Amino acid sequence: MRESLGLLKKGSKSALWAGIMNAVIAIIKGITFFITGNVAMFAELMHSIGDSANQFFVFIGSGLSKKAPTDRFAGGFARLINLVLLGAVLIVGILAYETIKKGIQHIMDPPEPGSWFWLNITVLGVAGILEAVVLFKAMREVTENVPGKDIKGFKMVTASFKHVGEAKPATKLVFLEDLVATTGALIAAAAIVIGTYTPFIRAEGYASVIIGLMLFFVVGRVFLDNAAGVLGVTDEKTEKEIGELVFSDPHVKDITKLMAFKEGDELHVELKMEFAADMTVEEVDDIRDDIEQKILSKKDVTEVIIEIDEDDKIQRWNGSKKKK
Repeated sequence: MRESLGLLKKGSKSALWAGIMNAVIAIIKGITFFITGNVAMFAELMHSIGDSANQFFVFIGSGLSKKAPTDRFAGGFARLINLVLLGAVLIVGILAYETIKKGIQHIMDPPEPGSWFWLNITVLGVAGILEAVVLFKAMREVTENVPGKDIKGFKMVTASFKHVGEAKPATKLVFLEDLVATTGALIAAAAIVIGTYTPFIRAEGYASVIIGLMLFFVVGRVFLDNAAGVLGVTDEKTEKEIGELVFSDPHVKDITKLMAFKEGDELHVELKMEFAADMTVEEVDDIRDDIEQKILSKKDVTEVIIEIDEDDKIQRWNGSKKKK
């Protein structure tokens, strides 16, 4: 128990913060829905429950994934975060289905407009602001991983969309969920206004369906990313950077193997280099140690395995790609 609590301290802080915030938002939306019976508010309630549950799962999984390898699990637990996220998206999928079903029911049999307009709008406005705060924090986490750049202001918004694919799994999930949540609050508020002040009383039902489909988008994106993570997806950008780093040393004649693959938040690198036959063992060993330390200094790289071979005069590595 003590070890587990210690590991949780290493969990994703953005996921914990987002989980707490969305739990508060879900309680507010839940009370409002039971008062008003508004279907757009129901959609937002399901959304917030799904976000909160997901993010608490992610926080726990990201912490436990830091557990050191054991005799039984010698490969470590880094991919646990991917497995947790695969389980978490099932919750969002169920809630997305319920949201769409409720919206279709509203479209087929719309009730008379309610009298709680300002309560619904106020709650959605507050929820939208709180979710935007969480989204802003996720954007900041995404952009702080961009090397060599100090991104601030509006540039952080555009840069976060550009680099979200490079973010850690937990940060990426928080970013996607709260992007959809913030957008969903705006859609729900607009639908309530339209349903109250125009003859189009089915607007709230359509809003519920749209929010449900947005939730399914999150399910699909997170599932595909983490299914690849469980299998051990390669990081081509890191491979290219390491290839350039290795060839910056003039003693390296060729690279015959280079793999950088993700395990949860960690990167593992396997490298095989060729050196001239007339170099001494001490010289080669010094160069290998220097290259190993440079690779380990790269963000998220936790393990480097390097093999050495004699130059066979056949060039297999050209820039960032192996020659066929």
